[in-house]
Amino acid sequence: MQHFPRIETDRLTLSEVQEGDLPLVVEHLQDEEFSKYTSNIPYPYKREHAELWLKITREAFEQKKGFTFAIRDKKGMFIGAIGLHDEGSDKAELGYWMAKAFWNKGYITEAAKAVVKFGFDELGFNKIYATHFLHNPSSGKVMQKIGMELEAVLKQHLKKDGKYHDIPMYSIFKNEG
Repeated sequence: MQHFPRIETDRLTLSEVQEGDLPLVVEHLQDEEFSKYTSNIPYPYKREHAELWLKITREAFEQKKGFTFAIRDKKGMFIGAIGLHDEGSDKAELGYWMAKAFWNKGYITEAAKAVVKFGFDELGFNKIYATHFLHNPSSGKVMQKIGMELEAVLKQHLKKDGKYHDIPMYSIFKNEG
């Protein structure tokens, strides 16, 4: 795949993250909840973090190891991000975040369904999985809504802020999707 793919859903456009998106990325991620609910979003979130994230996402695409999509409304405004990252053995990890003003509107579910379909149909993955912190049950509900099932609870799997966390892992398989 030479060019970054573009996916259209009923209410969203999923496309490549651009340098021009970075001011909104920084603005959206200023709430400490993003750091609390994710393993890799720091607080406070600064321009340097966004620049590094963009560099990493571009390198992953160039190496055919990851696809991080900007989630945009139909007017083209950046409202979040979602990605698939190749973990080898025909499986990928799904990850996402959405600007707080757009929570509870079904956008992540809509984007996740489209990205999972893309992962199975275009990238040939057999398994797509995702994890979340127990204190972020809304993320687990998204996983369930897109057809993922709880596969395991990974005990003390992540360490954040000096504390170990049990992490539920959900998955879906190509023949189930």
